[in-house]
Amino acid sequence: MITSKVKATVGAEQTDASSAAAVGGASATQVADATAATPEVAITELDAALVRRIREERLEKQQAQVELLSAAPQPYTVGAGDVLQIVVWDHPEIAAAVGTTQSQASTRPGDPSSGFVVDQAGDLAFPYAGTMHVAGLRTEEVQRRLSVALAKYFVKPQVTVRMASYRAHEVYIDGEVRNPGVVAVNDVPMSLYEAISRAGGFADTADQSDLVLVRQGASHRINLTQMVASGVSPSRLYLKSGDMLRVVARDENDVYVMGEVNKPISAIPRRTGRITLADAIAQAGSVNSSTADAAQMFVIRGSLSGTPQVFHLDGRSPVAMLVAKEFDLQPKDVVYVDGNGLVRFNRVLTLLIPAINAGLTAGLVAK
Repeated sequence: MITSKVKATVGAEQTDASSAAAVGGASATQVADATAATPEVAITELDAALVRRIREERLEKQQAQVELLSAAPQPYTVGAGDVLQIVVWDHPEIAAAVGTTQSQASTRPGDPSSGFVVDQAGDLAFPYAGTMHVAGLRTEEVQRRLSVALAKYFVKPQVTVRMASYRAHEVYIDGEVRNPGVVAVNDVPMSLYEAISRAGGFADTADQSDLVLVRQGASHRINLTQMVASGVSPSRLYLKSGDMLRVVARDENDVYVMGEVNKPISAIPRRTGRITLADAIAQAGSVNSSTADAAQMFVIRGSLSGTPQVFHLDGRSPVAMLVAKEFDLQPKDVVYVDGNGLVRFNRVLTLLIPAINAGLTAGLVAK
């Protein structure tokens, strides 16, 4: 029992100041020791001031993340595998270099459009102009270089270059979207919203508060729900070639509700990904009025990390439920409602009576 190990009661004036640790920016008034082998864990009181402080810290981290990921989009550049449609006006014979399939439609979605393909080295081979390196150039730059090269053979050649098929740059979208897979990046900058839209939108099982963006070996967790609620538009976040975006499922971010509740469960967040302490208790059918001690409600967070946190809420006051309604739980949090004194006493008797009966029986047999 957590309460059996509490070394200082809630609001006790005799609390040793040296044992009160700062957890999440709030001063803890209790210290719990689960077992003799585990270190002391500070217990932080849940109140409105703590909820506001946590919310402000979350907004600051979110703003810093947005600034990190909201770099200005760069114009599309030609890359290996791209297909260019090149027209030299008044010289239809050059079109023969594309082959007889120039006017035919692709037979499969993965087939490239007809045109001049940039090879894996980033080079483009074109009649009269020879082979030139075009990877990293914009289409207008390729057009200028071709015009200069063809000017050796034609008088003021008029050249038009446009993208026939975007195949060099891609992003990968996985997880709880309707059409996961590879999405090609084109000349229109791809925002976070557009990427999800092109993947078919969120699935019903998606947690919109937990999107993982992997970029250049670093993972960034994006809370889309909080971003919109704080007035930050996700359209400011642009994906880059090679990015990996994963939408996490809601059942991966569940929280555990146990103890003296009517239905101990693994509570699932809403579609927005948000789940508060009040939501979790409601999904568990509320506390058991016969056995629960409403004054001893705990939230255990980061139990597998080196710095676990324990929050305590005295739920006897209706005002405390307002705090529970605003306190957001995090994935894999544990909500524990302790039993009252009578319940603990009955459980001790349940354990002792069989042993006493066995001892009496053994004594009678011995006589």
